[in-house]
Amino acid sequence: MNRWPQLDYLGWRETCSALQLYLQIAGKYRLAHTPWLNHSWNATFYVTPNGLASSPIPDGPGIEILFDLREHRVVGTCGNGLRKSIDLGPMTVAKFHASFVQLISELGGTPNFNGLPNEVPNPIPFVEDDRDRPYDRDAVQRFHQALMAVDKVFNRFRTSFLGKSSPVHLFWGSFDLALTRFSGRRAPLHPGGIPALPDDVAQEAYDREVSSAGFWPGGGGIDYPAFYAYAYPAPGGYRSASVQPEATFWHDGLSEYVLPYDAVQSAADPDEALMAFLVTTYEVAADLGGWDRDLLECAPGLPRKVRSVARSEH
Repeated sequence: MNRWPQLDYLGWRETCSALQLYLQIAGKYRLAHTPWLNHSWNATFYVTPNGLASSPIPDGPGIEILFDLREHRVVGTCGNGLRKSIDLGPMTVAKFHASFVQLISELGGTPNFNGLPNEVPNPIPFVEDDRDRPYDRDAVQRFHQALMAVDKVFNRFRTSFLGKSSPVHLFWGSFDLALTRFSGRRAPLHPGGIPALPDDVAQEAYDREVSSAGFWPGGGGIDYPAFYAYAYPAPGGYRSASVQPEATFWHDGLSEYVLPYDAVQSAADPDEALMAFLVTTYEVAADLGGWDRDLLECAPGLPRKVRSVARSEH
């Protein structure tokens, strides 16, 4: 099977929307019980060979949530050995919410969390969302396969940076797999105004200069899967800079560089096409923004090879 599958957002967008809301329910539970970590890193999910995992949540005996996108179920495990699951399939958001609350209760946790979606148009409280939602198993599996391929390249890119860097993680609000590098300097106060997201959350997320890249399955202003890159604050000349690969363009509505997923999937070497996007969009942000690249960067990491360290002369 091609490691970079074809993705048709319009063909599975209703399933995609439902999956995002299910992840928000689990993510909000995690957020309610996990101490805040800079830039909301305490709320995210991580790509695994089976799907998307929360990492341990400090509630009750300790609980971890896995969205198993191969077996199509949500699995909860806890520190006392219990394991409970919910099947993923056609249902309402309200039904999933009720099942998830029951799952957490049976694992010995406290299922108290905010009940309103974030970063989606016209948010409906989870318990009131009674619209029937489809579930396209094949599309979900292709999405997971794509996440695995993207995660591998993002993590390789992460190895060439010595400064502060986020993990490669999935934000359930905007439903994007993201990776962020930091210059080490403070940024101007973010104006906020992100739909259905508190301004203080956005301002805390962007209180330092960043160069960020990520992957969307679609939605949020585009009707196709794509990679994005942006800088905050964007330095002068950023939007008109030369970046790679050739299919990359500046999206005025999003104020970000966008590279359609299809251009990567169909490339002779998809991994290197995506790497070119990550490297060139970062370099433009760092050069135009005056980042100390000599201090912040290193050679890409290799298995079983310790990073070489320059020795000072005496």
